[in-house]
Amino acid sequence: MLFRSLMDKAIGLLELSSLASGYAALDTMLKTAPVEVLLARTICSGKYLVLIAGDVGSVRAAVAAGSNREPTAVIAAETIAAVHEQVLPALGGSVVPQLRGALGVVECFSVATAIRAADAACKAADVNLLELRAAMALGGKGYFTVTGSPGAVRAAVDEASALAADEGLLVNAVVLTGPHPDLLAEVI
Repeated sequence: MLFRSLMDKAIGLLELSSLASGYAALDTMLKTAPVEVLLARTICSGKYLVLIAGDVGSVRAAVAAGSNREPTAVIAAETIAAVHEQVLPALGGSVVPQLRGALGVVECFSVATAIRAADAACKAADVNLLELRAAMALGGKGYFTVTGSPGAVRAAVDEASALAADEGLLVNAVVLTGPHPDLLAEVI
């Protein structure tokens, strides 16, 4: 990681309607500021998604530069500052999943909303973020799973769902207080 302090970290997201524009925007972003590419790829519906991380100022500058490079192709441009420490590993798929009781799932119509909702869930309650999936093979949607005590998972899912619903981008959310062991084998 390029940043050391958890207080200074941010995630930047740029979603574009054109693959070619995605490459051009990413190149501009990387030339603008010292950021780390978390994800840069084509996603469903022929779009291109870029997720970067770094200090807040660098991420803001990179997202702005990428957006300005390809303004007609921009679907979403976001900087999420002070992101919870569990979000980056979950995006990178480096979380060792361990169920701690209940399981919560929150599904959103946009990747940016899913990331903000996962961040809000982790900040709202003592939960472990198991997975944060962004757009690939999801029709451009995003979702995440959390685990913890039933009360904590409920609080986290409620907070995340409220955020996504306020944006009009909540697909669905569930809390399973006693998930069946066979289900857990598929999730974990």
